[in-house]
Amino acid sequence: MTERDIPESWHPTRGRKPDEMDGVYRSPQVGDTQAFGVPAPGAANSVNQQVITDSEGLPINPQDKVTHTTKKSFVKLPRWMRGWLGWALLLTLIPGSVGFVAMAMLLKLPAAPNCPAIFWPLASASVRIHCAQLAASKQTVDDLLVAIALVKQLPKDHPLRGEADRFLEEWSRDVLKLADQSFQAGNLEVAIATAKKIPQDLAAYKLVDEQIGKWQTIWDQAQGIYADAEEELRQQRWQSAFMVASKLLRVDNKYWASAKYDELNDIITASREDVDKLDKAQRLADSKVVDNLLEAIKLAESVGEKSYLYGKAQESIPAFGRKMLELAKAKMDARDADGALEIARQIPESTGLRTEVEDFMALADAQRNAWQGNVAGLQAAITQAQQIDPSRPNYDQAQQLISRWQLEIEDVSRLEKAQLLAGQGTVNDLTAAIAEAQMIPGNNPRGSEARENINRWQAQIETIEDRPYLERADQIALLDDVNSLQAAIAEASQIRRGRALYPEARRRIRTWVGKVQRIQDQPYLDQARELATRGDLPTAISVAQPIASSGRALSGEAQAAIDDWRSQLRATDNWNRAREVAAAGTPQALAEAIRLADQVSDKSLLRMDANIAIDQWGQQILDIARSQGGGDLSRAIEIARLVPRNSSAYSTAQEQIRMWQQLLNPAPQPQPESEQVVPSTIINGQ
Repeated sequence: MTERDIPESWHPTRGRKPDEMDGVYRSPQVGDTQAFGVPAPGAANSVNQQVITDSEGLPINPQDKVTHTTKKSFVKLPRWMRGWLGWALLLTLIPGSVGFVAMAMLLKLPAAPNCPAIFWPLASASVRIHCAQLAASKQTVDDLLVAIALVKQLPKDHPLRGEADRFLEEWSRDVLKLADQSFQAGNLEVAIATAKKIPQDLAAYKLVDEQIGKWQTIWDQAQGIYADAEEELRQQRWQSAFMVASKLLRVDNKYWASAKYDELNDIITASREDVDKLDKAQRLADSKVVDNLLEAIKLAESVGEKSYLYGKAQESIPAFGRKMLELAKAKMDARDADGALEIARQIPESTGLRTEVEDFMALADAQRNAWQGNVAGLQAAITQAQQIDPSRPNYDQAQQLISRWQLEIEDVSRLEKAQLLAGQGTVNDLTAAIAEAQMIPGNNPRGSEARENINRWQAQIETIEDRPYLERADQIALLDDVNSLQAAIAEASQIRRGRALYPEARRRIRTWVGKVQRIQDQPYLDQARELATRGDLPTAISVAQPIASSGRALSGEAQAAIDDWRSQLRATDNWNRAREVAAAGTPQALAEAIRLADQVSDKSLLRMDANIAIDQWGQQILDIARSQGGGDLSRAIEIARLVPRNSSAYSTAQEQIRMWQQLLNPAPQPQPESEQVVPSTIINGQ
């Protein structure tokens, strides 16, 4: 063992203060930072070396002995020692004192070695073992390594070598225990480094590699479980992640089984909650409502950095902000600049769209001024757009708008001039206004507005030009005869297609044509109705038929009259046939007669007669059935069923049928108890 293997604090003189060199021994205490006392200069380096003390028992330096004695020789003796009496007393006390001191020296225990002050190359094996035990008792890695270093240098043939090896084995295991504590606390590298501090030439070092391998295996297993759980988290398989994480509880490491398991469990729970947050945020964002989008952004911002969904949440924040910006742009497309700016102001900075939002607001405010539709507003818009720096993303858009607004200023000037001309209201002024507006190209910003004004002014010109024709036609048609109406039609027909009053002229012409047709066709329809009143329905139909098929004003009315007359003819025919069939008087003939009579229309005058006949013929069928009831009930039932439902005799016939059916199929009568059939099992005694 060399001097550098011993701690600095254990060197005899190095690092000591003068006031510490008092030569006093004191017992070393475990855990004390000054574990051992420091001897005075010249003190013995071995417990076997004699220590020189003074009369008070304090150690002195041998080099100082002469000086000390010499000083005493020059001291003047006291008065009481100059006589024989003093010397006698002194001679009496000296032996007793010597005996007392001798006895005290015999009974005095040997002082414990001052380990930090020992010169180790000359220290005995027992001193080394004693000091090593004191250091090892502190149970720290450094102290245990000091203890090992103190005793491992003993020769193999030393009598205390066996005890030393036992201590080395014990202290090496203590170092491994402390290293394992670091491992259990989650400090694998510290644990390995601590274990590797055990000297390799010790027999116990074989435990180091074994223990390190065990630690690394456990650590790799735990890391693998943690990684598998993380993968399940990334796939959002929460239940599976919980099951994988629970494997950490069976890992032989407190750090992974407690702290890391709790950490992973918290992450899984938080991630599960974060999924719900992002799902809700997405639903809110899909509603395309500003307040909902703001709430969606807040939910996404609440996802913590440790969450596995943090990246997804951070990606969704600018996406939600862009949706707000799209809503603002939609407002601008609808020419609602105030609404667009209000939405843009609410977009949070966390969306990362600050530059785009500022540019949008600048252009939106400029466009709002441009929409005023006058030169002053357009000039203000141009000034605002010119302030956008070329480095901004919307610089090109601003330049395009500036060019458009500059063209629009020219268009606005022409439109204002044209509108002033059109305000005069004459054909010439309107024509001049149209000519001025036509100078605005169709692809210019105000081209569509110019086209609208031109069309409106053109319609005003046409109305001024066509109104006299329509007014004259109205005056002519007031007489309301055929010639006047035809003349009015001719006058209104001068208004050409595609002009302003053309639709109104066509409506009036249709009205006048209808009147002419009514005047012309009404006599023929009246004649047909007269014939029908006299009962000559076929002739009436013949007279009205040309009117019905002409498509003229009275064609619908004539067709309705013809349909009514034909219905009357069919009713008469059915009524006549019904009476003819009923004359046969058989049940089948009467039933057929009822069917024919029922086809008479309810609007026909013959319907009342048909209803009376139906009731009579139904009663006749029932009477015939009853006449058969005395002999053939089945035949009677068959005939009674021919009575139709619309006959007044129907309910009576149905009642009669039920009575006859009961007679044909009587219900079984209950048998007396004495006549009941006894089961065969009872008869056989079973």
